[in-house]
Amino acid sequence: MSSFPNITSTSLTFFLTGVPGLEAAHTWISIPFCCLYVTALSGNGIILFVIITESSLHEPMYYFLSMLSTTDLGLCISTLVTMLGIFWFSARQISFHACVAQTFFIQLFTVMESSVLLAMAFDRFIAICNPLRYAAILTDSRIVKVWFAILVRGTVILMPLVLLLKRLSFCQSHVLHHSYCFHPDIIQLSCSDNKINSVLGLTALVVTAGVDSIFILLSYTMIIKTILSIASPEERHKAFSTCISHVGAVAIFYIPLISLCFVHRFGKKAPPYVHTLMANVYLLIPPVMNPIIYSVKTKQIRRAIKKVLFAKGSEV
Repeated sequence: MSSFPNITSTSLTFFLTGVPGLEAAHTWISIPFCCLYVTALSGNGIILFVIITESSLHEPMYYFLSMLSTTDLGLCISTLVTMLGIFWFSARQISFHACVAQTFFIQLFTVMESSVLLAMAFDRFIAICNPLRYAAILTDSRIVKVWFAILVRGTVILMPLVLLLKRLSFCQSHVLHHSYCFHPDIIQLSCSDNKINSVLGLTALVVTAGVDSIFILLSYTMIIKTILSIASPEERHKAFSTCISHVGAVAIFYIPLISLCFVHRFGKKAPPYVHTLMANVYLLIPPVMNPIIYSVKTKQIRRAIKKVLFAKGSEV
């Protein structure tokens, strides 16, 4: 087996793929993707702006929402340049170090989004199951510590994956099968032993999204139990309505993730463009849909956006 020990740190260049089999339609395909990016960037930017500028939104629930918008913005920016560069300018080349950096940030913001969704589930759990202590538990200083812990958690878990990529040798194809650098895609091109990389990648997924989903499920089990114990139907409806937006955010994060895993595991015979489009949807749908869900389902956010965009002091 041939290997080039130093190629990963010097002149190695990868070639990204747009949508395999649909290269002739890249210009047309770029239109919906561009619209999705504009929607995601503007939507999350507006959410952040209104939370920062409106003092009425300076509450734990909205602080966590601002964290979610920040991770969504990071996720969009991590893939924006390479994806639109391929579609618009056929700019397929990317250096090894740039590819590793992109891989790290995509995974970091994905892990952070999962962690933020867990923190938001805890916020709803406290608000419904222990409302009298809500303000005492979720103080501003503790929310800052949660944000710092989310950032550190993602960095610590993912840094070994990045460092281990640099030990791999690439002596065959350098063509990646996505519009951005995807960790499983990179290690599959290696001609050296990538078992450790594969195991660590799976472990990182399990201890982040896997563990987070379990705790989110447990939180909602307790929330539903508490809501059902409320005698008044109106109060039950009011309590449940405060969770609808978060349930939607959880669904649009985990459903594409699970779907992508199934496509990679059981869709071996599917056309290559199916895998690529699913991977793109997985990264773009949450940043696009989260601002829409919270704008539609959260009256305070909707009122603040109208106030900023249309007229000062306007009401819903």
